[in-house]
Amino acid sequence: MFDFGIIPPAMFLGMVIFMLYGFPVAFSLAAVGLFFGIIGIATGHFSEAFLQALPLRFFGIVSNDLLLAIPFFTFMGAVLERCGLAEDLLEGTGKLFGGIPGGLAYAVILVGAVLGAITGTVAASVITMGVISLPIMLRYGYSPRLATGVIAASGTITQVIPPSLVLVVLADQLGRSVGDMYLGAIGPSILQVTIFVLFVLVMSIIRPKSMPPLPKEVRGDFNWALLAKVLMGMVPSIVLIFLVLGTIFMGLATPTEAGALGVVGAMLLAEMNRRLTWPLIREAMTSTTHITSMVVMILIGSTCFSLVFQGMDGSRWIEHMLSGIPGGPVGFLIFVNIFIFVLAFFLDFFEIAFIVIPMLAPVASSLGIDLIWFGVLICVNMQTSFMHPPFGFALFYLRSIASKDVKTSDIYMGALPWVGMQIILVAIVIFWPQSVTYWLDHGPKVDPNSIKIEVPGFGGQLGLPPVGGGGNGAPQIPGLNLPPLGLPGAPPPPAK
Repeated sequence: MFDFGIIPPAMFLGMVIFMLYGFPVAFSLAAVGLFFGIIGIATGHFSEAFLQALPLRFFGIVSNDLLLAIPFFTFMGAVLERCGLAEDLLEGTGKLFGGIPGGLAYAVILVGAVLGAITGTVAASVITMGVISLPIMLRYGYSPRLATGVIAASGTITQVIPPSLVLVVLADQLGRSVGDMYLGAIGPSILQVTIFVLFVLVMSIIRPKSMPPLPKEVRGDFNWALLAKVLMGMVPSIVLIFLVLGTIFMGLATPTEAGALGVVGAMLLAEMNRRLTWPLIREAMTSTTHITSMVVMILIGSTCFSLVFQGMDGSRWIEHMLSGIPGGPVGFLIFVNIFIFVLAFFLDFFEIAFIVIPMLAPVASSLGIDLIWFGVLICVNMQTSFMHPPFGFALFYLRSIASKDVKTSDIYMGALPWVGMQIILVAIVIFWPQSVTYWLDHGPKVDPNSIKIEVPGFGGQLGLPPVGGGGNGAPQIPGLNLPPLGLPGAPPPPAK
């Protein structure tokens, strides 16, 4: 464990202690990195020349075009959170499915998936659905644990469904295309929604009294007016999804450009609902500024830490430890997911992505693991950071808008089955990588030995003479008279 010195393990331990103590993450990472950098310079384990790269790394962060997608998607989600689209979707789909046991739960899952595909933020989805759906579900006899669990879990689907901010950050940290990350996340997204729906279906059969259908006078008649209302909420959402995701998948726009299109579409939807006001834009811009500033500061702090950590051979220490895990790639993935699941009790997904992923990615690559598969798998795992007690942010959001009649214990206990379903999806993605890689375009496979280059004037198939020309009947290139290419240490050619 100490083959690469004691400083890399000490750095890692120091980072954990600072995190547990509660210092701001960005400043903790920078302080730990610079402190151990000074120790390394004093003891001769670290060269101060590494620190000369810090200004260039800081400039690279603030000039990274890919990270521009974060403020665009955040602003889009903040506008959609306030424009009334979610209310129309929930009201229409709630009445559409309200006549069957668990109908409101189905509606929440469906709308959660749609909101995830157009907002990309967990807070917006959980708070919006909680404010609208939770009072209705409790009023008509839903179990508080089921109602709070399905709302929190449906909001966290946003983590996996493109255009998730988590996928953008992971793509940046893994050095992969955001479009490929989005394509890889399609399969797990569909699987997660399916697992949730099947759970509600089973519960509606086993315990129908915990999720009764809505009374006829509440849901109204199933007619064309109701279908039209649902479609009026769905069609603009589908158009916005195409503006954001369709343009990326078709290669018509980069993620940053697609985010800008999404902002324009969100503002048009707000105007259609007569909600586009200066206060709305100001609130959305304030929220976007806070989140973007937090991300940039964490990135700067993690850059200070990772630069010193790598300069101390910390990456080789991590690779040395994890490469010997029994079970090969599958054993490594199981260990990493258990490790991240535990870290998610204490750290936010941004912190995990910026601190832990750069350490694990080289090991995954050396084991032959597809980094798109690896990134999507980590994203699926980090869903649980919003759900498991006691620090799940989705549970905090729900607690803040739930009435006092809803016990905090019910919110926590109601979340446990849904965390279990998220862990089931993690296992599925580990043992069935095609759920991610099936959607990726790996391009045509070409045998390099079958490639022939034909150039006019060389008799069909290209045959170039040896460098220096001359000898063995090789064709000459007019005007080319280069000396023979000698190997280092070889005796000079005999003089003519």
